[in-house]
Amino acid sequence: MTVIELNMYQTAAVAGLVLLLGRFVSDRCSFFRRYCIPDPVVGGVIYAIVHMILRSAGIVEISLDTTLQTFFMLIFYTGIGFGASFKLLKNGGKMVFVFLILSTIMCILQNVTGAGIAVALGVDPLYGILAGSIPMVGGHATAVSFAPVFEAEGVVGAEAVAVASATFGLVAGCAIGGPIATRRIKQFNLHSTEKADSGEKEEKHGTINSTRFLNAMLFLVIATGIGTYICKYLQGLTIMGRPFSFPQTIGGLIAGVVVRNVWDMIHKELPMEEIDTIGGYSLSLFLGVAMINLKLWQLTELALPMIMILLGQTVLMALISYFIIFNFMGRNYDAAVISTGFCGFGMGASPNAMANMQAVTTKYGPAPTAIFVVSIVAALFIDFTNSIVITAMMNIL
Repeated sequence: MTVIELNMYQTAAVAGLVLLLGRFVSDRCSFFRRYCIPDPVVGGVIYAIVHMILRSAGIVEISLDTTLQTFFMLIFYTGIGFGASFKLLKNGGKMVFVFLILSTIMCILQNVTGAGIAVALGVDPLYGILAGSIPMVGGHATAVSFAPVFEAEGVVGAEAVAVASATFGLVAGCAIGGPIATRRIKQFNLHSTEKADSGEKEEKHGTINSTRFLNAMLFLVIATGIGTYICKYLQGLTIMGRPFSFPQTIGGLIAGVVVRNVWDMIHKELPMEEIDTIGGYSLSLFLGVAMINLKLWQLTELALPMIMILLGQTVLMALISYFIIFNFMGRNYDAAVISTGFCGFGMGASPNAMANMQAVTTKYGPAPTAIFVVSIVAALFIDFTNSIVITAMMNIL
């Protein structure tokens, strides 16, 4: 079988083509438009299916250099930090706490559901946890890091199960998020409270200003660089003698928050519209690279019990998002946007949450508070509480 190796520039080019493919298909399929399925997911799944078929037939396998994936991810999260003014922090503080509690409860329910279905099917319940909050909330990184612990406990093929489950979650989280938010928005005729302000900004800054775009990029790359030092410091911290894990994104997020609010205090204007624009296309390219790197053939290696567990996780996520998250987060437009973000990081990774919310807000209007709440919990707190939940469940079982 021929193996084609793409460097990082070629990988980015393929990701760009996949984004265009997703946009082309979405424009011609009312289902994807109606339910706000992100373009990178639409194009990425098509690419992944074709790649799987070609690989299975022994024709060709494509190897990618995903170096730029991290760059795009860090730029995007730094941009999220710039959107967090003290006013937003004040208004969203309580929502962050409530959302974190609900997200932690979800982690527990995912593991209970996975273990319960595993026991009902006559499988070791530890396999249920490997298809629970480890890959669903933690994503591929957490799946790989926890797998050796399970294998040491005698769970054969722990890494393959966890990684394949994480792949399933990436697709499923984006597939159900848009329809859930769309249903709630239409059901209660919800609207963005930010539409008027957004419109005024568009009218004021409708013409592209190259200086503002350059300034926006300078703010982002400088803050991202500062963020790497913040992240390095945080990753050096220990709790009870054990290193504490922080995601790479948290440094840029914190740096963005600090720079934004210091700039506000000295009454200087930031090119926020341009920062949001650069952050938005960084997210799209990040997700494009992530989606074309999906290895769908890993899913075919899952036995029937694992498939049943993953289907159970999908149903659980849809029910919690639709009935619990929406109602507890305020039953308004922000709550609807949070519910789609919840599906994204609750079954895949925080960038999926951002992609889900971007797809909804592009169609129905901005929701800065919702994006801030989800990004803070997904990027900073949930990995910590999820690790505690996983460790506790492992010891119980």
